[in-house]
Amino acid sequence: MNVEQMLGQSGILTLLGMGVVFSFLIIMIVCMYALHAVLHALKLDKDTPAASAPTAPSAASAPAADQKAVVAAIAAALKSKGNI
Repeated sequence: MNVEQMLGQSGILTLLGMGVVFSFLIIMIVCMYALHAVLHALKLDKDTPAASAPTAPSAASAPAADQKAVVAAIAAALKSKGNI
Protein backbone atom coordinates (compact mmCIF):
# COMPACT_ATOMS: atom_id res chain seq x y z
CA MET A 1 0.00 0.00 0.00
CA ASN A 2 1.51 3.29 -1.07
CA VAL A 3 1.13 6.80 0.35
CA GLU A 4 -1.59 7.90 -2.09
CA GLN A 5 -3.82 4.95 -1.19
CA MET A 6 -3.28 5.53 2.54
CA LEU A 7 -4.18 9.24 2.17
CA GLY A 8 -7.27 8.31 0.16
CA GLN A 9 -8.42 5.84 2.81
CA SER A 10 -7.75 8.31 5.62
CA GLY A 11 -9.77 10.98 3.79
CA ILE A 12 -12.68 8.61 3.31
CA LEU A 13 -12.51 7.55 6.96
CA THR A 14 -12.43 11.19 8.08
CA LEU A 15 -15.46 12.10 5.97
CA LEU A 16 -17.30 9.00 7.15
CA GLY A 17 -16.62 9.83 10.81
CA MET A 18 -17.69 13.44 10.41
CA GLY A 19 -20.84 12.29 8.60
CA VAL A 20 -21.74 9.95 11.45
CA VAL A 21 -21.28 12.71 14.04
CA PHE A 22 -23.25 15.22 11.96
CA SER A 23 -26.04 12.69 11.46
CA PHE A 24 -26.19 11.98 15.19
CA LEU A 25 -26.45 15.70 15.94
CA ILE A 26 -29.33 16.08 13.48
CA ILE A 27 -31.13 13.08 15.02
CA MET A 28 -30.59 14.52 18.51
CA ILE A 29 -32.01 17.92 17.48
CA VAL A 30 -35.06 16.26 15.90
CA CYS A 31 -35.63 14.23 19.09
CA MET A 32 -35.36 17.37 21.23
CA TYR A 33 -37.96 19.16 19.09
CA ALA A 34 -40.24 16.10 19.27
CA LEU A 35 -39.89 15.97 23.07
CA HIS A 36 -40.69 19.68 23.27
CA ALA A 37 -43.83 19.14 21.18
CA VAL A 38 -44.97 16.22 23.36
CA LEU A 39 -44.38 18.09 26.61
CA HIS A 40 -46.15 21.16 25.25
CA ALA A 41 -49.12 19.06 24.08
CA LEU A 42 -49.42 17.40 27.50
CA LYS A 43 -48.98 20.80 29.20
CA LEU A 44 -46.04 19.52 31.24
CA ASP A 45 -43.83 22.47 30.34
CA LYS A 46 -45.34 24.81 32.92
CA ASP A 47 -43.66 25.31 36.29
CA THR A 48 -46.13 25.11 39.15
CA PRO A 49 -45.20 26.40 42.59
CA ALA A 50 -45.30 23.75 45.27
CA ALA A 51 -48.17 24.84 47.53
CA SER A 52 -47.48 22.21 50.16
CA ALA A 53 -43.80 23.07 50.57
CA PRO A 54 -43.16 24.83 53.86
CA THR A 55 -41.49 28.18 53.55
CA ALA A 56 -38.40 28.84 55.60
CA PRO A 57 -38.26 32.10 57.50
CA SER A 58 -36.06 34.57 55.71
CA ALA A 59 -33.28 36.57 57.25
CA ALA A 60 -35.12 39.79 56.38
CA SER A 61 -37.96 38.86 58.72
CA ALA A 62 -35.69 39.06 61.78
CA PRO A 63 -36.17 42.19 63.89
CA ALA A 64 -33.70 44.99 63.32
CA ALA A 65 -32.69 45.00 67.01
CA ASP A 66 -31.47 41.40 66.74
CA GLN A 67 -29.41 42.28 63.68
CA LYS A 68 -27.86 45.23 65.49
CA ALA A 69 -27.00 42.98 68.42
CA VAL A 70 -25.31 40.50 66.07
CA VAL A 71 -23.32 43.27 64.41
CA ALA A 72 -22.27 44.60 67.84
CA ALA A 73 -21.17 41.13 68.95
CA ILE A 74 -19.10 40.62 65.81
CA ALA A 75 -17.49 44.05 66.20
CA ALA A 76 -16.66 43.33 69.85
CA ALA A 77 -15.12 39.98 68.95
CA LEU A 78 -12.97 41.52 66.23
CA LYS A 79 -11.90 44.35 68.52
CA SER A 80 -10.87 41.87 71.24
CA LYS A 81 -8.77 39.96 68.69
CA GLY A 82 -7.09 43.18 67.62
CA ASN A 83 -8.35 43.06 64.04
CA ILE A 84 -10.05 46.46 64.16
